[in-house]
Amino acid sequence: MSAQDLASLRRLRRARDLIDREYASPLDVTTLARHALMSPAHFSRQFRAAYGETPYSYLMTRRIERAMALLRTGMSVTDACMTVGCTSLGSFSSRFTEIVGETPSAYRLREHHAVAAMPACLAKVHSRPTRDGASGLGEA
Repeated sequence: MSAQDLASLRRLRRARDLIDREYASPLDVTTLARHALMSPAHFSRQFRAAYGETPYSYLMTRRIERAMALLRTGMSVTDACMTVGCTSLGSFSSRFTEIVGETPSAYRLREHHAVAAMPACLAKVHSRPTRDGASGLGEA
């Protein structure tokens, strides 16, 4: 890997870290690309090549991940939607269902004993949503 490739990966990581920190803020590809010192189109291509998904898809997955944690505490679906930075309840619910495999309301009502029984750092890793519609932990 060349020095230029490593520098590019560092800039992509900075943008990904921005998404992880500021997921509830309005973020767009132009802002993220500027943070990575790249043009928006180049940034999108490089981000997808490095992380396997588009910047927007990564952002929405992080938002859904945070919403899952809020819903497990009993927060309403609407409040969780707005807290994580989504502005459309319908779009949020559709994306949540696509990623998690069940509606936000169904997820909120379900018992989460396995997650409650483990330290928060492990719960975060094992309950992280994936694109195939399953979380890393079979909760019952």
